[in-house]
Amino acid sequence: MNIGMMIIAIIGGLAGLLSTVYLVVSLPAVIIWKILRHFRSGCALTD
Repeated sequence: MNIGMMIIAIIGGLAGLLSTVYLVVSLPAVIIWKILRHFRSGCALTD
């Protein structure tokens, strides 16, 4: 493999890794935030 293909593969791998980490962290954070807000202020979970 030439160096250009290696750079493209590394950038693509990092983009996939970062987007996966973002989804794994943000989805539970939003769910926990909505549950806490529901118990503190009585808002519906779908607001």
